[in-house]
Amino acid sequence: EDESEEEPKLKYERLSNGVTEILQKDAASCMTVHEKFLALGTHYGKVYLLDVQGNITQKFDVSPVKINQISLDESGEHMGVCSEDGKVQVFGLYSAEEFHETFDCPIKIVAVHPQFVRSHFKQFVTGGKKLLLYERGWMNRWKPSVLHEGEGNIRNIKWRGHLIAWANNMGVKILDMISKQRITNVPRDDISLRPDMYPCSLCWKDNLTLIIGWGNSVKICSVKERHASEMRDLPNRYVEIVFQFDTEFYISGLAPLCDQLVVLSYVKEISEKTEVECCARPRLDIVQPLPESCEEISSDALTVRGFQENECRDYHLEYSEGESLFYIISPRDVVVAKERDQDDHIDWLLEKKKYEEALMAAEISQKTIKKHKILDIGLAYINHLVEKGEYDLAARKCQKILGKNTELWEFEVYKFKEIGQLKAISRYLPRRDPVLKPLIYEMVLHEFLESDYEGFATLIKEWPGDLYNNTIIVQAVVDHLKKDPQNRTLLRTLAELYTYDQRYGRALEIYLTLRHKDVFQLIHKHNLFSSIRDKIVLLMDFDSEKAVDMLLDNEDKISIDRVVEELENRPELQHVYLHKLFKRDHHKGQRYHEKQISLYAEYDRPNLLPFLRDSTHCPLEKALEICQQRNFVEETVYLLSRMGNSRSALKMIMEELQDVDKAIEFAKEQDDGELWEDLILYSIDKPPFITGLLNNIGTHVDPILLIHRIKEGMEIPNLRDSLVKILQDYNLQILLREGCKKILVADSLSLLKKMHRTQMKGVLVDEENICESCLSPILPSDASKSFNVVVFHCRHMFHKECLPVSNTVSSVQFCNICSAKHRGPGSAILEMKK
Repeated sequence: EDESEEEPKLKYERLSNGVTEILQKDAASCMTVHEKFLALGTHYGKVYLLDVQGNITQKFDVSPVKINQISLDESGEHMGVCSEDGKVQVFGLYSAEEFHETFDCPIKIVAVHPQFVRSHFKQFVTGGKKLLLYERGWMNRWKPSVLHEGEGNIRNIKWRGHLIAWANNMGVKILDMISKQRITNVPRDDISLRPDMYPCSLCWKDNLTLIIGWGNSVKICSVKERHASEMRDLPNRYVEIVFQFDTEFYISGLAPLCDQLVVLSYVKEISEKTEVECCARPRLDIVQPLPESCEEISSDALTVRGFQENECRDYHLEYSEGESLFYIISPRDVVVAKERDQDDHIDWLLEKKKYEEALMAAEISQKTIKKHKILDIGLAYINHLVEKGEYDLAARKCQKILGKNTELWEFEVYKFKEIGQLKAISRYLPRRDPVLKPLIYEMVLHEFLESDYEGFATLIKEWPGDLYNNTIIVQAVVDHLKKDPQNRTLLRTLAELYTYDQRYGRALEIYLTLRHKDVFQLIHKHNLFSSIRDKIVLLMDFDSEKAVDMLLDNEDKISIDRVVEELENRPELQHVYLHKLFKRDHHKGQRYHEKQISLYAEYDRPNLLPFLRDSTHCPLEKALEICQQRNFVEETVYLLSRMGNSRSALKMIMEELQDVDKAIEFAKEQDDGELWEDLILYSIDKPPFITGLLNNIGTHVDPILLIHRIKEGMEIPNLRDSLVKILQDYNLQILLREGCKKILVADSLSLLKKMHRTQMKGVLVDEENICESCLSPILPSDASKSFNVVVFHCRHMFHKECLPVSNTVSSVQFCNICSAKHRGPGSAILEMKK
């Protein structure tokens, strides 16, 4: 019933069926839980065996008065019962085994050995004024023995393994049944509380951990083995309190939950109306024990029947270890608390309208949840978002939640249409696997067409053309264009629709009208070159660079002649096309080179001279005529020189350009002595020209020729510097010559020595060598006979008698073979005799 945002850890339900019937006439006094069944004791002395749903399976009339305690062994086959009139019964549920005893005082507690089913563990203990141990001995007789007495009534006993824990008025004791020694005494903290009104709660977490709750104090005790060196007269075990803390309310019951504790608390509060202390609803808390305190994990107030009349001793907490079930027992009610599962977690999230978290939790635990379906949660989430007005988020979630369910998609689309939010869901409609009915997409497109042209264009661009009936949408766009024929967005969209419909001609016309960048992509993609033969000017006006590249890349589809013809009335575009053609290939457009001279002269003079230099097909006379008409000096000079009229070209440089450096450079390129003479004659009366010549002609013409012709008394700027430079250049030339001569002589000497060493080496003569004249082996077959062999340095060999007689007066003889080709080093004789 907690209204906070924190999710409860447990869920609660009343144990009904037979329990409801019992508690209408009687009141619960105690209950014990076994993993197979429940045992409920009442104030009228009845014991009922129940299944986990609360149905009665067996009934025992034990006593006419209140049942104080029921104890079961681990097998669930033997039960011990004690009542307020002093009766104690231990009997087998499925056997005739039975023990009866009546005491002269009320017996508050009984506990059978956990292994009672085994013959050598037939033991149980009772608690009244004494702690009595009953053991079955010889002849099946039960022998009692007093384990403890003298500290008031014993009100609680818990037996686990070989350890028995009990609580009396003074505190809690633990007995080791193996050594029959008491190993600890944990005193009661608050002695002001009546032990009969605020009884002690005991619970074994495991075989060695005891949890004690008394009043508002909790202690967790650990039983440990004592070291042999510490034994002496002490028990071999001792108890250490590992956790101890106080609670806000009085404790009615304890149970372990993993490493946490479940605490049932009795609560009193001040009534706002009467200002008198009264009983409030009991609380069930889950706490995390700390060494000296605790951390509250969850806290729930339980509305049990008749809680206003109950005392602390009226509440009990029992638990089933295997299933984490907790039973809260009060006189008029039995409530079962259990850990919440994923279905409960999702229920709580849905209740708190945390749909996204609920959806995530369901996806993670889809194999374990039983109550919920992911789709149902998702649809509830979408409806919740729509109700909140978060239409875009709701539409986005449709993708994940609806998946490939076309029926649900169509249902949601119509729902969005009803609330006027088709635009919100349009971006998220599936386009492939699954595909909805064409009507759905057309409905969305019409919605955009009526109110948002840009959004309509975006959808047409993003959606595949086969999602809707293209003809219907085209007609709708055409109808809208009748109202607004210049709307660029609609025209562009219509072109795209025509493209989807393979009506490329119409699409191309619209793109060209709009000067749209996609026009070139459209032409390439769909090979529309036949459609643009008469639209070349439009393409060039739109983007001349892209248009020219496209035309040149596809000469096989639109010829050069066709393009030039189409551009005849637009010479500036014609020039752009032919210029790029020439840059790609100097020979392809050779028939238009004459035309290009005029085009370059008119629209692109900077590239005229490079064109004249690179072209081998333009008529030079025509080019010269055009350049002279337009007074293009540099181009005219180049043409004159190329036509062989270097003197006129030089004269033009000197007279028109008056650029001595250029004139000198031109003369150097031509390397003609007459040109240098003309240049000197022209410059002789112009001091600036003389300075330029003196500075630059030193390596091409003898400066003395120029200096002798300078008139006396003529003032020449920087004459001294020029003369110094001439002398420096001359000295540099002399140094270079001397250096080269030294290098040449050194190299010649080195090569001569190398040749001499080579020629001084011996020459191998063996059976494989032949006489170059008679072609027989050079060495005789009989080596004992004398023979003469002539070997030249060129490695040609002759028998001496085969060597022709030399006609020369010189005693030096040369190889006939090499002499026939040319005489050179290495052809002289090397005679070998034996």
